[in-house]
Amino acid sequence: MSLKVCQSAPAPDHVRLFCDKIKKDCATVGLASPPDMVFTVEKRENLSMSEVHRIFLLSPASVAGTRAALLMGTSSELEMARRLRGHGVPLGELFSFISGLYFRGKLAYASAFSNAPEGVQGVFVITASGGLVPPDNAITLDRLRQVTAGNLDSADMRYRAPLERDAQLIVDRVGASSQIILLGSIATPKYVDPLLNVFGAQLMFPAEFVGRGDMSRGGLMLRCVESGEQLTYLSVIGAARHGPKPPKLKPLPRKTLASSSRHAPIEALL
Repeated sequence: MSLKVCQSAPAPDHVRLFCDKIKKDCATVGLASPPDMVFTVEKRENLSMSEVHRIFLLSPASVAGTRAALLMGTSSELEMARRLRGHGVPLGELFSFISGLYFRGKLAYASAFSNAPEGVQGVFVITASGGLVPPDNAITLDRLRQVTAGNLDSADMRYRAPLERDAQLIVDRVGASSQIILLGSIATPKYVDPLLNVFGAQLMFPAEFVGRGDMSRGGLMLRCVESGEQLTYLSVIGAARHGPKPPKLKPLPRKTLASSSRHAPIEALL
């Protein structure tokens, strides 16, 4: 997904909403709102041909919580729930609403820094039984139930088989030169084992994730998006996956908002 559409009047509603919510999240953690998300466009336009290609894989949101229940209820009158029962909701928008800051941080970071080979999607979401799905794919309620039916367990073939299948499709398209960055937990085998089986040394993760909780990771990634600086990527093979809790992120001055909101409701295939 190109965030450049945020500057354009005819941008799709769901893209404008996503961009608006990223700005709100930046404000929530004390960051200045990037003007019209131009930093993302500039980052992409300034990529050199020699820069390493990177594809991001995002861990999914849990559908076991209250927000997911509200959306998946057949009688829910939430606007997003009505869309879910109709033509569908982009998976990235859907999981951003369900998960909150952590998934929005992952999606914003991956959208800003992905650098896939030409013709290849740069961001995918891991699902429990639907393999790898681009975040702009519209998901209906029935499809959501299908892709979340499995368990995020490397021993569950409903999860592992489609994940390894789609991972192999990526390898077949990009070869061994691209970095595959996992934005998700590396402390357990649920993502690492099936992905390592396909990607091997290509599978990498942000070193700064070690020891951090989900909210801290989300805030860290939003800071990176605002600054335009990427995290440090390490190969999963041989890396320390556990470590002490790092110091809290340094608080940033909060902007005084005329209207303060304490909630933050809430993208080409291979």
